[in-house]
Amino acid sequence: MNLDARTLPAAFRSQMQTLLGADSEAFFKALEQASPVSLRLNPAKFSPGQEDRLPARSTETVPWCPWGRYLDVRPSFTLDPAFHAGAYYVQEASSMFLWTVMREALGHLDTTAPLTALDLCAAPGGKSTLLLDALPEGSVLVANEVQRQRAFVLAENLAKWGHPDTIVTQSDPAALGALFPAMAFPRGAFDLMLTDVPCSGEGMFRKEPDALRDWSPAAVSACRERQRDILQAVWPALRPGGLLIYSTCTYNLAENEENVRWIAEQLGAGILGIDVEGLLGGSPSALGLSPSFDAGLPATRFLPHRSRGEGLFMALLQKDDRPLQKTARRPDSGRERRKEQRPPVPAAVAEAISWLGKPGKGQAAEYAALMLPDGTYTAASPLVADIARLLMKNRLPLLSAGVALGQLKGRDLAADTALALSTALDPHRLPCHELDREQALRFLRREALTLPADLPKGLVLVSWKGLPLGFVRQLGSRANNLYPAQWRIRSNIG
Repeated sequence: MNLDARTLPAAFRSQMQTLLGADSEAFFKALEQASPVSLRLNPAKFSPGQEDRLPARSTETVPWCPWGRYLDVRPSFTLDPAFHAGAYYVQEASSMFLWTVMREALGHLDTTAPLTALDLCAAPGGKSTLLLDALPEGSVLVANEVQRQRAFVLAENLAKWGHPDTIVTQSDPAALGALFPAMAFPRGAFDLMLTDVPCSGEGMFRKEPDALRDWSPAAVSACRERQRDILQAVWPALRPGGLLIYSTCTYNLAENEENVRWIAEQLGAGILGIDVEGLLGGSPSALGLSPSFDAGLPATRFLPHRSRGEGLFMALLQKDDRPLQKTARRPDSGRERRKEQRPPVPAAVAEAISWLGKPGKGQAAEYAALMLPDGTYTAASPLVADIARLLMKNRLPLLSAGVALGQLKGRDLAADTALALSTALDPHRLPCHELDREQALRFLRREALTLPADLPKGLVLVSWKGLPLGFVRQLGSRANNLYPAQWRIRSNIG
């Protein structure tokens, strides 16, 4: 059922009438229309000429992101094997503007060396996956989510996207702000930070009934104060000269323009413009983009009566080039100060690493083998390994780092599905079997499969239309399905 704009809270209607003036009626009418359906392709898993991998017909590209596509209808994504393979991410079109902001941001940074980036409030992972595609090769993204269940969803979505230089944490912003200025990064702390902060969600009213139900002027004020607390806590983790992308999915001034000015004045930053016309080859208004409601502040807004998408606000700031502030840290114990003794890599783990290609450009040619606190072995590039070790040393919750290989069961490795989905995996180094759609959906439901008897016994990579989905263990007459139980499809096969 579509939203009836007449039922919107009176205070919200008054707010938008003040902000938009005569344009407000077009805005309210747009809220009564169905939301556009859009997705963003994974450039590492989707090549030109592979349109048959899309779950529905697409006739239009999202103007501000070359990998974004509008779909003519909303398909059943759950019953599409390509969705589970990470070939695309179902993402609201306005939020893909991050791609254009990243193009602007990279022009202000030294990209001759890998960058370090933090997505602070990252779940469910749409903007994290976009950041991974936009960052220079060899860069590392730390994707953080403080809420436990949302952090697991984030880790799953990033595993399916398959980028090897990713770390998922479940940390409080203050813990990251206290830890990362002391890192052994080439320039110290993070080069870039995205804060898509929790907000009042006005821009999602027609998609998320809970956002509308929970809205009030008091909630807006509470969100603004919470956002400032988050930003102040994590600010030390951004290096001097580093860039902050500030984003919300709400319309009001308090959580947007007022907070951007607060960051600039209280934390110390310059507000950068985004050269939309130079980057996209068209004027902002022609592309459906709206300016800030504060004429003196360079920022971009998305309004549903002007663009095909939901409400969004995004601004780019650069931290003042001041020395890093000293932050209190727990002193290292004598054991921690001693040189770390790294145990030999088990043979099964070393074999799994041999299935991978080389790490990104500008990094060493060998992956490091790490064991995470839950017992999972992972293959990490040198920069990923440095960050992961620092997190573990300081006991910050770490869900994943690099390419998850699996856990040892005796001398054997129980291969992790994230390894099958990683773009670093060379599928030619393993026995592979292509599934048809019915078999692929049965696999994704974690049902038993019968594979050809001539397949070698042991670990087999299964795929659909060339997209790896996961592993089975071929036993001869039958195959054990190794797809994670918590990821399985629970709806009926269509």
